[in-house]
Parts: sequence; C-alpha cells; structure tokens
Amino acid sequence: MKYSLKKDSQYTILALEEGRLDSTIAPDLKSEMLNLQAIGTANLILDLSSTKYADSSGLSALLTGHRTFGDNGGYFVLNGASDFVIKLLSISKLTDVLNIAENEEQAIAFILDEPSEG
Repeated sequence: MKYSLKKDSQYTILALEEGRLDSTIAPDLKSEMLNLQAIGTANLILDLSSTKYADSSGLSALLTGHRTFGDNGGYFVLNGASDFVIKLLSISKLTDVLNIAENEEQAIAFILDEPSEG
C-alpha cells in the first residue's frame, strides 16, 4: 500500500496514494490505522484524493477507522473522496455516519472546531 503521513500535534493526515480501495488494499489500511491509534494518534484525516474506486472491503476499512478513533474520543475524517466513493457511501447510508470533508482545510477545521472529549 502506498501512502504518505503528515503529522501535526492535533491530527495526522494519512494520504492514500492508491487508485483503488479494495480487498487488496483494505487490510493494510486497517492495520496502519490501528497502528497509528496505538502509538497515540488521537485524530486521523484520511485523504482519498488519489482514490477513485472503493468496494465493500474499502467501506469496511473506513468503518474500522471511524470506530477505532471514535471509540477513543478522537475523530476520523475523510477528505477528497471522489464522486464514485461519495456515491457508494451514500448508497450504503454511511454519509450520515462518517465525517466527510470536501478538502483538507475543512477536515482540519472539523477536528479543531469540535470540542475534545476527555
């Protein structure tokens, strides 16, 4: 899985540099998100700007991120999702579950503007 990380004191941005978020990528993404949370990352922004396609395995990975960071009082925010990915999230009724931002600035603002828990 190709990706890059950008760390800030209040969040980490994981930019997925893959065109597809499917069964070949999803397990690695889940593992990386769990590792980031385990080393103390409270809030994660997942940048999907390069990702044009996702399937049910990809959605599972996104839900893993949402649960992993949310259960620990943090935030998991998607940004840069393609029209295809947004449509898939909508069909799956996940647009009301996941935090979705149009761009990085909006994703960062979501985290910084939200009152922190604990």
